[in-house]
Amino acid sequence: MKIATFNVNGINGRLPVLLRWLAEAAPDIVCLQELKAPDERFPGRALEVAGYGAVWQGQRAWNGVAILAKGRVPIETRRGLPGDDEDKQSRYIEAAVNGVLVGCLYLPNGNPAPGPKFDYKTRWFDRLRSHAAGLLASGAPVVLAGDFNVMPTDLDVYKPERWTDDALFRPEMRAAFHDLVADGWTDALRHLHPGETIYTFWDYLRNAYGRDAGLRIDHLLLSPDLVPRLATAGVDRAVRGWEKASDHAPAWITLEPAKTATRRPRGRRS
Repeated sequence: MKIATFNVNGINGRLPVLLRWLAEAAPDIVCLQELKAPDERFPGRALEVAGYGAVWQGQRAWNGVAILAKGRVPIETRRGLPGDDEDKQSRYIEAAVNGVLVGCLYLPNGNPAPGPKFDYKTRWFDRLRSHAAGLLASGAPVVLAGDFNVMPTDLDVYKPERWTDDALFRPEMRAAFHDLVADGWTDALRHLHPGETIYTFWDYLRNAYGRDAGLRIDHLLLSPDLVPRLATAGVDRAVRGWEKASDHAPAWITLEPAKTATRRPRGRRS
């Protein structure tokens, strides 16, 4: 099973890129962020023609998240992160697909920091951690995937000294990410590539992609029972170089099939 996350930076404007990537990469499950479209403008029909069912939570101008599944419609289990009834930003959606529970998230950027936007990011992260703890306690196989807007370590950012005061790299955010992982989650890409420089985002400015001046801010976190099934993980870096591409590239993992216990036949009673 191949599971991917992709911040599309406007689903309608990048639809040709998304459809091309879906055809070439053939992921089974995809988490999308930054749809930048209200619910009624989500291109569900085009995705259906491409072979993908979808659930989504759109928002005009900004935000928006969706989960796609090849050959089926995901079973939505949650829309919106719990913990704040006043929060109307479309940043979290959750669905069951083929025996796995998938949480698709778009964590706030938080800049400028300090300030109200950074405070909102901090509260949102706290809510995510609380909800994630409940998912772990449920015992379900879970993937939390999306744009976390956090570079966890120096290895995840080009020239880290330039990002010291940025909300994506401030000590508070890195600590929040590490605390989340310490609760029992595994950072899939870093688990399989512990010492490699891997980026998922390159700014449009200053030829960042050409210079490979990137960031790793898109992550896939696995619950404990999925870690033994983790086979491969990577980033489709070349997608960032396509015409009219998002400033993110898709990150993905593959999972081996779940092992099923062999049941012994019952003895016949005499």
